[in-house]
Amino acid sequence: MMTSPYFLTPVLLVFSNVLMTFAWYGHLKQPAWPLWLAVLLSWGIAFFEYCFAVPANRIGYGTFTGQQLKVMQEVITLAVFAVFSVMFLGEQLRWNYFAAMGCLVAAVIFIFLPVD
Repeated sequence: MMTSPYFLTPVLLVFSNVLMTFAWYGHLKQPAWPLWLAVLLSWGIAFFEYCFAVPANRIGYGTFTGQQLKVMQEVITLAVFAVFSVMFLGEQLRWNYFAAMGCLVAAVIFIFLPVD
């Protein structure tokens, strides 16, 4: 169960997305940092993000199609960012965010529907 692609792929993608969200947006709380420092720190974090994303996609591919992996990753990214933007950036979630999330959930439903 714990090594199943159905379990391991989304779990690794969540870890990957948490790291990438901090790499891309964590420096926004430090506007005094020089840009070169923000870039270097982001690259450093992104290395570890790839250590989760690449295995997630390799483990998942075959069980999931490439399109399914991408849509899954996008929904996980949006969910992780929703938590990050509220908890770390102090932003509010608005109705249009939930509408966009609903559209992505619909995308997940469509991408996982059987085609045969």
